[in-house]
Amino acid sequence: MNITRLTQAPEYVAPNHFDMQCLRLQGREAGPAVQLWMGLSIYAPGGHTSLDSSPIEKHYFVVQGEVTVVSEVDGLETREILKTFDSCRIAPGEKRQLINHTQQEARTLLAMPFDPPSA
Repeated sequence: MNITRLTQAPEYVAPNHFDMQCLRLQGREAGPAVQLWMGLSIYAPGGHTSLDSSPIEKHYFVVQGEVTVVSEVDGLETREILKTFDSCRIAPGEKRQLINHTQQEARTLLAMPFDPPSA
């Protein structure tokens, strides 16, 4: 068993994340993991990511507050507001942006595998 206390979770810098704090909860510098890692993203009001894609599937769970999730697939953009306890999956190659559009702090849990699946 590997336990990470929130007060001891290592902070990491994620590229293209603005006005956010990212904490590693499991995997990588937070301890051993074989298939996936988990992180907690803390968004200040107006905090956001850029609209980027990744070859790796991502799962987001809103722990606190609200975030707008922007998705783009084949040039088609969709926007959805996720509230506390809502979740979404972002497919490999799907562009995504998360935005805290409120005046309150928001938090999301992120779970994703280490590497894209083999072909």
